[in-house]
Amino acid sequence: MDRMDNDSRAPQGQQGPRGQQGQQGQQGQLTGLKVVEFAHVVAGPLAGAMLADQGADVVHVEPPGTGDAARAMGPRRDGVPLWFKVAGRNKRSVTLDLHHEEGRRIAHDLIAWADVVIVTLRAGRLRAWGLDWEAVHAVNPKAILLQISGFGATSSRADAPGFGKMGEARSGVVHLTGFPDGPPVHTGFSHGDAVTGLMGAFAILAALHRRDTDPHFDGEWIDLALFEPLFRLVEWQIIAYDQLGAAPERAGNQLAVAPAAVINTYRSGDGDWLTVTSATTRSVLNVVRLLGLDEEAYATVEAQHAGRERLDHALRAWVAARPANECLAAFERAEVVASRVFSAADIVADPVYAEREDVVTVDDPDLGPVRMQAALPHFRRNPGAVWRTGPALGADNGLVYGEWLGIDGERLAKLEGQGVI
Repeated sequence: MDRMDNDSRAPQGQQGPRGQQGQQGQQGQLTGLKVVEFAHVVAGPLAGAMLADQGADVVHVEPPGTGDAARAMGPRRDGVPLWFKVAGRNKRSVTLDLHHEEGRRIAHDLIAWADVVIVTLRAGRLRAWGLDWEAVHAVNPKAILLQISGFGATSSRADAPGFGKMGEARSGVVHLTGFPDGPPVHTGFSHGDAVTGLMGAFAILAALHRRDTDPHFDGEWIDLALFEPLFRLVEWQIIAYDQLGAAPERAGNQLAVAPAAVINTYRSGDGDWLTVTSATTRSVLNVVRLLGLDEEAYATVEAQHAGRERLDHALRAWVAARPANECLAAFERAEVVASRVFSAADIVADPVYAEREDVVTVDDPDLGPVRMQAALPHFRRNPGAVWRTGPALGADNGLVYGEWLGIDGERLAKLEGQGVI
């Protein structure tokens, strides 16, 4: 696959398989969309990243000198942080000090330029810096504002700080995660932030549809709290509590309100972990036949659920007596849905990931060729692209401020000297 250089402009190059290496930079469904994000770390920037992967011009505004806190987070290689290489990919980095009045004027110029504005600052700071809905709408009446906060702009805690793990806890998800005799458990990545970013990107696209179909469109304010996306995804927890009078509880690897006859993780004889899922009558019987158990004892849904614990113990012993590859081959022959529990090492070695071209290689100026997730989902006719890794802090000041906003070189030099950019 051909690789792109990571400079401040869209690079020239050949298009790779399914467009994952950008031809002249951005490509995809959202080419031409202009986005500015006054957002740091995960949730807001991920919403912007989803748009950037599909071709949008996304300007990531960072404080001079320090930049986005995400630049210093996560693992490093030879002192070079790795996380931001993915989190900031396909974006333009500009520096701007919003404590300066001149910086706030430039922020309004960016808002006037943009179709979409993404903010994650607290409500009071948004008002002070002119990045709240009223100010954004006054500057650009057609703008779509995505405002992500811990508790939402209309709550009594609108100005309280919030992080994704807090959102996970408030959503009900952490209460449901773990085993009945153990503590509630968070996932090992920024789950709440990530889902918030995805829902934010979805909301932006919904607003863009309205903008493009409603001649009277007067801008849109998307007000999203960190706990709301995960709360929405656990569809049954509120109606179950409302109608049954009891909150669903942790059930290990089972679903709390819809336990399957077979769903768990099992350790193979050579130490690998496998997940096996059989939720329909037929699929459970496939497991029963594979284990050589009495089919009549599991012939109905009721019988399968009554014998769930016995079946789980039998399957655990069967897997423990065999190496993982032998188990997986037997599962495939028996039409039992199963998978090895993948690590990153398994992902990059897996033929299905390779066939799907879900991992791409991009040239990075600090690290050389690096592998990361492709632009997903795959659009077969107008695919997105990964054309650059996360850029250096302020790498695009000249392009964005000079060419896109029309600020001349003398003024740019003065702004830099004053510490505004």
